[in-house]
Amino acid sequence: MPSLQPRNRTARANQEPSPRFTIGRNKAGRWVVQDRDGRVGGIFISEHAAVHFAADECDHDAAQIVISGDGTVLPFAPLDSSTNVH
Repeated sequence: MPSLQPRNRTARANQEPSPRFTIGRNKAGRWVVQDRDGRVGGIFISEHAAVHFAADECDHDAAQIVISGDGTVLPFAPLDSSTNVH
């Protein structure tokens, strides 16, 4: 599994597209994975499970995954019902 460290997003913003997945914790302390488009993700019981999910989704390309810094809270909410595909 790729080694994932928190990255400085400001420095990367002008050089290349943002990572596909962000991993962090929600207010309840659970691990959250979100993709940049808000279409793929979930809530996980451990950091390992969250990283495993994100890595599988992007063919283990570590450049596509970023772990949010300490103190950052990631909200996780369902998509608006008007955007759901049936």
